[in-house]
Amino acid sequence: MTPRSFLLTPELAEHVRASSEPLDAVAADLVAETAALAERGEAPATFQIAVEQGVLMQLLTRALGVRRALEIGTFTGYSALCIARGLPDDGSLLCLDRSAEWTAVARRYWERAGVADRVELRLGEALESLRAVPADPVFDLAFVDADKTGYPAYVDELYPRMRPNGLVLLDNTLRGGRVLDPQTDDDRAVVALNAALATDPRWETALLPLADGLTLLRKR
Repeated sequence: MTPRSFLLTPELAEHVRASSEPLDAVAADLVAETAALAERGEAPATFQIAVEQGVLMQLLTRALGVRRALEIGTFTGYSALCIARGLPDDGSLLCLDRSAEWTAVARRYWERAGVADRVELRLGEALESLRAVPADPVFDLAFVDADKTGYPAYVDELYPRMRPNGLVLLDNTLRGGRVLDPQTDDDRAVVALNAALATDPRWETALLPLADGLTLLRKR
C-alpha cells in the first residue's frame, strides 16, 4: 500500500494527490517497488514517506533555490529523488544511510531519473557520518527521517552546518497520533523534541499535519 497522510481518509488522500503535481513514471515506479518490498515483508512500510510529502519537498527545494542539501535516512530513495530533482544542475545532495541493500534501489532510480551526478551517498552510522562533515554553514536544506531517538543530536549537529535561513525538515513528528499517548521510546523522544523545539531560540519552528507530521525548522 502506498503511504498516505494518516489524518486523511483514503478518498481525501486520493483527492490531494490528484490535485497536486503528478508523479512521472520514474517516481511512480520507485514508490510501487518500495510498496511491494513492504508487502513482501522485506522492508518496513512506515519507512516510505507519503507521495504528497515528496511533491512538497521537491517544490520547496526549487522555490527556495536550494543548491546544497543533506539527507539523513535515505531508504529506497524517493525523498532524495524529489530533493535532487529540485536542485539546479550544479546542485548537490549528500545522503547518509547505513543500508547498502535499500540504497541500492535508490541508486537505480537516481540513475534512471538522470540525477545520480547530484547525489553523494555515504554509508555508515548517520551521526558519525554527519559529525565527519565540516561544521561550516553551507547547506540550504536538510531532511531527517532516521532513528527518532537520534533526532535531538541530528538537530544539534545540523545547526552549525546550515546557512542562515536554512530549512531543516523532520519527518514523523506526529508518530501516527501517538504524541498524545506515547507508547515507545521513539514516541517519547519525539514528544520531548517537539516541546523543546517550540521554544528553541535557534530555530523558527512549525509542525505541519502532513503525512506523519513534518516539522519545519528555519535557522534564525
